[in-house]
Amino acid sequence: MRLSQRLIAALLACSLALPPAAADGLPELGDVASGDLSLATEKKIGQQIMHEIRWREPSYLDDADVEAYLNQLGGRLAAVSSDPGFGFYFFPINDPNINAFAMPGGYIGVHTGLIMSAQTESELAGVLAHEISHVTQRHIARQVFQSKQIGMASMVAMALALLAARSSGQMAGAAIATTQAGAISAQLAFSRDFEREADRQGFEILRNSGFDVRGMGVFFERLQKSVRLYENNATAYLRTHPLTGERLTDMQNREQAVSYRQVADSVDFQLVRAKVRAMQGRPGDAVKDMAGLLRERKFASEPAIRFGLAFALYRNEDWPGAEREIEAIRRLRVSAPMLEHLRADVRIAEGDAAGGLTVYRDAMVRFPLDLGLRYGYGGALLKTRRYDEARRFVEAQLGSFPDDVRLHRMRSESYAGLGRKAMQHRALAEVFALQGQTAAAVEQLQLAQKAGDANFFEMSSIDARLRELKQRLIDEQKEKRN
Repeated sequence: MRLSQRLIAALLACSLALPPAAADGLPELGDVASGDLSLATEKKIGQQIMHEIRWREPSYLDDADVEAYLNQLGGRLAAVSSDPGFGFYFFPINDPNINAFAMPGGYIGVHTGLIMSAQTESELAGVLAHEISHVTQRHIARQVFQSKQIGMASMVAMALALLAARSSGQMAGAAIATTQAGAISAQLAFSRDFEREADRQGFEILRNSGFDVRGMGVFFERLQKSVRLYENNATAYLRTHPLTGERLTDMQNREQAVSYRQVADSVDFQLVRAKVRAMQGRPGDAVKDMAGLLRERKFASEPAIRFGLAFALYRNEDWPGAEREIEAIRRLRVSAPMLEHLRADVRIAEGDAAGGLTVYRDAMVRFPLDLGLRYGYGGALLKTRRYDEARRFVEAQLGSFPDDVRLHRMRSESYAGLGRKAMQHRALAEVFALQGQTAAAVEQLQLAQKAGDANFFEMSSIDARLRELKQRLIDEQKEKRN
């Protein structure tokens, strides 16, 4: 089986649609410290799987606006969880299936199908709160990784097999066959107790973060109905683990003890849903879809549907049309980072580079923490061949975000534009190192040594980093042999 197929299967892990059978031989629910897997090791396993997804999985959605929104929402929820300092990372997957999944170490994937199907922000928050609870309670760590004798590489392979097994029995067979995971086949599903625990913890997160607690139950009820529609065509795993009303009843019972209060959706939630819809299919079809919804007034938010149409028009290279919709949104007195990001990109596409960069700079003053604006501005500087300005901007950002892959990639592109080969390879080495491709990082540093255009201080940095990564490569190779 191709690796990408295994990763696609992995992306369906921890599915909320699958309340599974009980697992045997697990620690008591309250005893989170009893497992053998240290938090540092769990984080490292999660990082390795995340590297594989970023590096090889085509359905990984590399969109700064969507990712920034998910991390803003997820950060708000994690802050009131039972372990607010755990450290979470939320990322989007371009997949129409309704799903979200938690991986070791706090990495949580969210399908675009889930974003589009959530009818309120509280529903989406309820799903994320459930997944955060799987992480804070360390369900994955307590469930599978119990042996100190298993090497890191085997643990990563077992994790991929675990994730695959939760989605497709057929695909999981091939994944498990390539690992030592056969011995844990009886533990390839969350226990009902774990699911109930995640429901309880998630409910408290939802309440403490100020969302409508009914969002979780409403979404689960809709998910239950959708599963019934495709049950006859489901995998054997789904057929043997059907959804029941037990968890839904538990949630509804908890809801009754909380006074109802309406919670308005954020503008960002409305805009990100529209953008996700507008990025599907061919640009022309997306324009027709969004224009039809606007014309027939089939929307909950006029600014959001116009934003989706503006993005579709941008994709279709209709710059004047996109700008008209953006100005219509601004007349509705809507202000959001995503809107300014698109507005700047449209200006640049129309040939007004100075105007677009000014929009970015003004927006970054108004929204200083927004990732989408930061990446957009750096990308715009590169697109307009302002390479030295891009280098200085990116290096300033790296002072605060030293492990940001996108920023290191931009740094490499800025050095390439300046014709500085050694530093281009030096920056690209960090991209590979952060993505877990240590051998490729070593190769880039060796190319940097041979480039011949580095000064003394740059060469010293290259040499020192090369020694570090060569040692890391040796350690990784030892781990694989174990």
